[in-house]
Amino acid sequence: MTEIYSDERSPLDRPVSTGMLLLLLAVLAAAWFGTLDYRKLIKPDEGRYAEIPREMVASGDWLTPRLNGIKYFEKPALQYWATASAYTLFGERHWTARLWSALTGFFGILFTWYATRRLFGHTAALYASCILSGSLLYGFISHVNTLDMGVSFFLSAAVFAFTLAQRDAADSRETRNFMWLAWLSLGLAVMSKGLIGLALPFATLIGYSLLQRDFTPWRKLHLASGLCILFAVTAPWLIAVSLANPEFARFFFIHEHFERFLTKVHGRYQPMWYFVPILLIGMLPWLVVLLTGLWRTPRLDSRTRFQPRRFLLLWIVVVFCFFSVSSSKLASYILPLFPALAALLGWSLAETIWRDPRALRWHTLPLALIAIVCLILAPEAVKLSSPQVPLELYTDYVPWLQAASSVLLVGALAGFVFSWRALPHAAMLTLAAGGLLSGQIVLLGHDSLAPANSAYHIAQRIKEVPPNVPFFSVNTYDQTLPFYLKRTVTMVSYKDELGFGIDQEPEKFIPDFAGFERAWRAAPAAFALMPPDTYQMFLAQELPMRLVAQDTRRIIVTKP
Repeated sequence: MTEIYSDERSPLDRPVSTGMLLLLLAVLAAAWFGTLDYRKLIKPDEGRYAEIPREMVASGDWLTPRLNGIKYFEKPALQYWATASAYTLFGERHWTARLWSALTGFFGILFTWYATRRLFGHTAALYASCILSGSLLYGFISHVNTLDMGVSFFLSAAVFAFTLAQRDAADSRETRNFMWLAWLSLGLAVMSKGLIGLALPFATLIGYSLLQRDFTPWRKLHLASGLCILFAVTAPWLIAVSLANPEFARFFFIHEHFERFLTKVHGRYQPMWYFVPILLIGMLPWLVVLLTGLWRTPRLDSRTRFQPRRFLLLWIVVVFCFFSVSSSKLASYILPLFPALAALLGWSLAETIWRDPRALRWHTLPLALIAIVCLILAPEAVKLSSPQVPLELYTDYVPWLQAASSVLLVGALAGFVFSWRALPHAAMLTLAAGGLLSGQIVLLGHDSLAPANSAYHIAQRIKEVPPNVPFFSVNTYDQTLPFYLKRTVTMVSYKDELGFGIDQEPEKFIPDFAGFERAWRAAPAAFALMPPDTYQMFLAQELPMRLVAQDTRRIIVTKP
């Protein structure tokens, strides 16, 4: 039984055949996973989250995360374990480094479809999965090796499972099972990125109870068994890593949560309105759907006690506001609101199209205009060039941007035609395909900039460096270099985010140039990576070295 729709209410709300669903799933899977290995890893996040699990596999220590051989306690270990497992099974490749993000993004679409179908009906579910899979930001982050897609999936799974547990149509067994799933998802969210896995959902529940004056959900939390599930998932590693590393608890719980939120210590401060354009651009090609659809969702459904639409909308508001007031902001932080937003917009579209099967045609025309503007402006990307990212790299990127804009335009026009012919399902699928494919083309083309944003090319120019030969990283640290060298480097006069770990193990670090010179002269063989200006400085000082590789950002030298 669904709460909003029934098959008798709307002929549009009939389930898509199993064969068609399987075909759509196969096409989505091919487009979703088919490009993971194409691009080089880019700095900083992709290099960082590829290297930590590589070191786990190499050292055999899966308890204490290390980056470049130095303790790294910024985040929990779940994604590191998943990627290390992929390396063990399939090898250390670009696609295995990105596999966890892609898998959790893919399953996020499937669970959004399932939850929306149970809550709002078959048509809303189809539209919600189209919206989510075609959204620009969701597609981007699903194909980039960061932690944000994993935590987004588990947070969304927890919120959807809670909503399914609390709905009026759920019997006691369903409520228990969905609440257990919610608690499990909360634990995995904590193990993905920390305490926001608990803070955001419970803030939403508190807000809903106060605004709705309904505290009955608290009596259906299955608190005792739920906490047992939560602690069974989170406590073993948190306790074990704290016992092995006494410095972990203070850094992880205080610095990485409260100081990150309340201070500008991470240098990611942005204005309060930062996420407004991120949301608008990130929802392409569904911008008009977003602007016209959300206003209808707070509407009270007098037939039910628990209001799933209001709860999901409040979740969206909590996530958006929480990160907007935070002193640390990155575009991907609001990703957890996208599945719930897709579910609500799917419901709103299903309601609209039930009344007017041609309604989507007015949504596609502004999208076509946006695609034309992007097509015209694509050559202007060359103005972003710099000495570090030269003009020729952006020149190579322009055709990809033009191709992406063209695909988006074709999707918009085809969506208009299908909508004009009163074929809303075909219109939605076409728009989703246009959004997904255009986003993938933008990402694939970004590999044109890899010579400046990745150490892959420069690492290929030197022969394999034996582990017993020192390799110094002087006055810089490229997050992608250790992954491609398959070894760690000794950092010199540059700590960056590894400052805390270096303070715990200072013997792994050379604090100044004088110490580097002594180590360099004493070593029978050695390599070093440094910025061009640092190389010129040592050249003027007549430090014995021979240049073996260089690009716009990095120079690699060896002892002559």
